[in-house]
Amino acid sequence: MKIGFISLGCAKNLVDSENIIALFDDPFFEYEEDLKKCEAILINTCGFILSAKEEAIDTILEIAEYKEDRLKKLIVTGCFVQRYYEDCLKEFPEVDLFVRISDYPKLPELLSELFDHRFVHTYGKNRKLANSDYTAYLKISDGCDNRCSYCAIPLIRGDCRSYTIEENVEQAKILADSGVKELNVVAQDTTYYGHDLYGRFALKDLIHELDKLPFEWIRILYMYPDEIEEDLLIEMKNCKKVLPYFDIPVQYGNDTILKLMNRRGSVALIKEKIALIRSYFPDACIRTTLIVGFPHETDETFEDTLSMVKELRFDSLGAFTYSPEEDTKSYDMDGQVDEEIKNERYERLMSLQRQIVEEKNRERVGNSYKVLIERYESLFDRYIGRSYMSAPDGIDGVIYIRHEEGLKIGEFYDVKITSYKDYDLIAEII
Repeated sequence: MKIGFISLGCAKNLVDSENIIALFDDPFFEYEEDLKKCEAILINTCGFILSAKEEAIDTILEIAEYKEDRLKKLIVTGCFVQRYYEDCLKEFPEVDLFVRISDYPKLPELLSELFDHRFVHTYGKNRKLANSDYTAYLKISDGCDNRCSYCAIPLIRGDCRSYTIEENVEQAKILADSGVKELNVVAQDTTYYGHDLYGRFALKDLIHELDKLPFEWIRILYMYPDEIEEDLLIEMKNCKKVLPYFDIPVQYGNDTILKLMNRRGSVALIKEKIALIRSYFPDACIRTTLIVGFPHETDETFEDTLSMVKELRFDSLGAFTYSPEEDTKSYDMDGQVDEEIKNERYERLMSLQRQIVEEKNRERVGNSYKVLIERYESLFDRYIGRSYMSAPDGIDGVIYIRHEEGLKIGEFYDVKITSYKDYDLIAEII
């Protein structure tokens, strides 16, 4: 049976998708990229914010139309299903099986019944990398103990459940043995890792062990500002594989709004932590995320955020306009901001960040970097690669390289930056 997979949402959801795909590692199934040729399709959904929910609904409806042709089985899993399971059963009769995240351990049995074929693998014991054989994510925990007033993740995924250091190292070894060169450590809050198991933050202990494995790069994503402690920075400094890359979603630049968001710490703490990071890592790449248009945002609080961005000069910045999520504390909070104002402020923020990145890229001309080659664009006759300053999730800029003799995808090369364009750099092989 020809089967196709669609994975929506974040890197953590992609890890779930890869665990699900591994269940189909069976001669009975054949992976098919062209979804219109598939007899079965599995969609792993996101349900985090409004745009993600809309994407999930649109994708389900689009794929359901294939059932008029070859498609026999349509399976939908993930956050959207976990959050709206009863509604899904009513609204999408074309779907043959909905699977909540909480039911993932039962997936082999559920799929066996649906396909009338015995599934022998255990969920979570194997991974089938979906996008690359040289880059992978290691999800070190699931769920979240933070209760940010805008966030539905704890409602969907529950409290933080860390996997033991031994379990994570075992998974990482499997990835390293399969040829993975870049390991990206993810969780809803990586810096909180281990607190539920060991009664302390244990990320430094985990990366100490991961650094012993034969990866070229180890990157840590999604760090909470007040949990970045000096001993973690010291361990990162001592590690040979861990990159000086800090993904720290700070969310806003005004203490009143941060308090309404139920975020710990203050703008002063954020500045203190980033100064501490840069004291240990002068070449640190610091990425952040901001929310624009949160309830009670004013021109003054937004200007505070712009001032913080100007001062801290983040290397990379992503922003969202606030999305009211039902069952969160901020959903029916008064002081909601008009959508037109949200969008105008968003454009101002991103325009400022574009200026900062262009200035930083201008300063990088002439510098040399180690680059991982990811793909070749035949239309433009150029290769696309990433340095330590860019994660594989498409949020950061890339490096464009031309080379007559050809470069190998998934290999590392040393390059020199010759120019830049907007968020991206242009380089030549050294």
